[in-house]
This record gives sequence, C-alpha cells and structure tokens, in this order.
Amino acid sequence: MTRQEISRRYQIPLDVLLEYEEWALCGADKRMGDDWQYDDSDLERLSMVMTLLGIGFRVREAEVYLRLALEGEHSGAQRLRMLEERRNAILEEIHCKERQLQRLDCLRHALRTARGR
Repeated sequence: MTRQEISRRYQIPLDVLLEYEEWALCGADKRMGDDWQYDDSDLERLSMVMTLLGIGFRVREAEVYLRLALEGEHSGAQRLRMLEERRNAILEEIHCKERQLQRLDCLRHALRTARGR
C-alpha cells in the first residue's frame, strides 16, 4: 500500500508516515519512485508508533523504542525502563491535576459558604 492509502485507511497522519520513512526501518527496496510501499510488517510497526505517540512519547523517543524493539528480547529492559519513565510522568501529571482540583474545590467551598451566610 502507498503512503496515501495507509494514511486514509488507518488514520495515520502523513507526518508520522514521513517520519517513519526517514527512520529507514523498512529498507530501500520498498521505495517505488517518490512513494513508499508499506507491507504488513510496516503496519505492525506503525501501530506501535501510534500507540507510543498516543501515550505521550515524542517522535524521537518512539523511534528509539522501535529500534530497540527490532533488536529483540535483549532490549526488553531498556524498553521497560522507557515505559516506566513515561508512566511516572503521566502519574505526576495526574497528581498535579488532583492538587489543582483540590485547590479549586476549596475555593468553591469557600464561595458557597460565604454566600450561605
């Protein structure tokens, strides 16, 4: 399938496909003129890339993770560390939002109490 077909069928943004092509993980033999020919292995990798981007990885981090995944099981510890770092960052964001909600609720409570007097 071509870049346009992949983008349309699987809702993968063209900029993500272009980044993926720049990573040169698919090999030069998949190039036909100005376009890339994607196969099932590319779709699997792109699915992983979209998942990584969806959980907050930056493009460069997604590339590193994917390259490690292609190296096989011996990179499992590194990949797990990357996932744990992302998880911790998300948890910190959640905790920050919880603190904001607590402060907001305190202000709401104070306002309601003052109005009730």
